[in-house]
Amino acid sequence: MTAEELEKINRYTRREFKEEELFTFTVILCDNEIDRDCERFTAESLEQLSKLFVGKTGISDHDPSTDNQTARIYDTEVITDESRTTKAGEPYRYLKASAYMVRTGENTGLIAEIDGGIKKEVSISCSASGKVCSICGADRSITDCSHIRGKYYNGQLCHTKLTNITDAYEWSFVAVPAQVNAGVTKKWNEEAEQKAAEAVQAEADGELRRDIHRLAYFTGGRPAAAAAVIATRSMNTAELIEMKKRYESLSRRTGIEVQLMEEAAEETNAGFTMR
Repeated sequence: MTAEELEKINRYTRREFKEEELFTFTVILCDNEIDRDCERFTAESLEQLSKLFVGKTGISDHDPSTDNQTARIYDTEVITDESRTTKAGEPYRYLKASAYMVRTGENTGLIAEIDGGIKKEVSISCSASGKVCSICGADRSITDCSHIRGKYYNGQLCHTKLTNITDAYEWSFVAVPAQVNAGVTKKWNEEAEQKAAEAVQAEADGELRRDIHRLAYFTGGRPAAAAAVIATRSMNTAELIEMKKRYESLSRRTGIEVQLMEEAAEETNAGFTMR
């Protein structure tokens, strides 16, 4: 722990604490990826949350009782990972927070569970006054639209963009968070972190390639899909995103609605195997 970190922590304490009296850890509170509820925070929302979550308490299962308070956030930072792309086609961004606990006899077990990866996943509680449809731009907090969250429209997954964050209440340890990436982070060395990032990006690129192959199949049949398989093998992330956009544009011009992740699309393509 640096002297600067200790100073930030002591802003919230009644007396000056020493490093050995404290337990600190970092946690990803949320990101701009589309979550399990088909919602996502915008880049602007993450910046708003970054300011609002400084000083906020950590609890368990969103139970707002004083006996349930376990930790407090003393610093936050929005981080952009340019090597990774979200399902919405944006650079991946996440809100990282630094939290502290006072070492006591009562929380020894909790600290051990955090270190052991048992207590890991987290969820946040906040207020967003804007809830914008990703397809038509309608603000669902004011008026509803005909688009259904979780359904694909011209290859685009319908979701709600959470904007204009007005307050942040707390963050909690939970069993199943809405955001799959939210949780306590591990302190890796740079080499291990780089390998992990490369593995994540390889998985994302693989998903992009599969989307392009399906789009090519629906717009041009097996010959087009086979050509897409060969063409995408050596493409980087930016090139894959651009090719996917071109196929999506082609499908709109031809009037073909491609629902990449729908069961019907899988059934239609069942006889075509790509290696």
